[in-house]
Amino acid sequence: MKEKLLLHGCCAPCSTHPVTLLREKFDVTLFFYNPNIHPDDEYYLRVAEMKKLSSEWQIPLIIGRYDTAAWFKAVSGHEDDPEGGPRCAICFRLRLDGTARQAQAENFGWFATTLSVSPHKNADVINRIGRETAGQYGIRFYEANFKKRDGFRTSCEMSEEFGFYRQNYCGCVYSRRVDQENK
Repeated sequence: MKEKLLLHGCCAPCSTHPVTLLREKFDVTLFFYNPNIHPDDEYYLRVAEMKKLSSEWQIPLIIGRYDTAAWFKAVSGHEDDPEGGPRCAICFRLRLDGTARQAQAENFGWFATTLSVSPHKNADVINRIGRETAGQYGIRFYEANFKKRDGFRTSCEMSEEFGFYRQNYCGCVYSRRVDQENK
């Protein structure tokens, strides 16, 4: 019998490869908790894609509270931080804390995140925050750098194969601003 793992999924495309790997070892449930995503229509589009993944792959999905006010409060004062800077670490912590809290409440022995599949995200920072959060909640964090061994490319190929919408920014209003400025 496999141990239960709650996997924070930032979006369906980034969840494909990690889910495939983790299902070999764990009984995986997806957790969509992303109060950073803006605007609202982008958030609900990503929720719909996670529901599609959940249904097509027959994997349970829990959708967390969409609390943008908590996210804006957490990153207040960091609006102009560069991508990958302190604002991102704060955002990772908020989402991993929510995942660990959910995992503890529902008796999961483990939690993890898909965030490290992105080439734009620092897996060392994500894993450090995951370890710290796990210690606070007394559960285990599965450390990974899912972008290794062509993980990002694999997730792109899988999302194309399954027809998942793939966004061009992490989700927050500040990364969207940077993406639009670079066009």
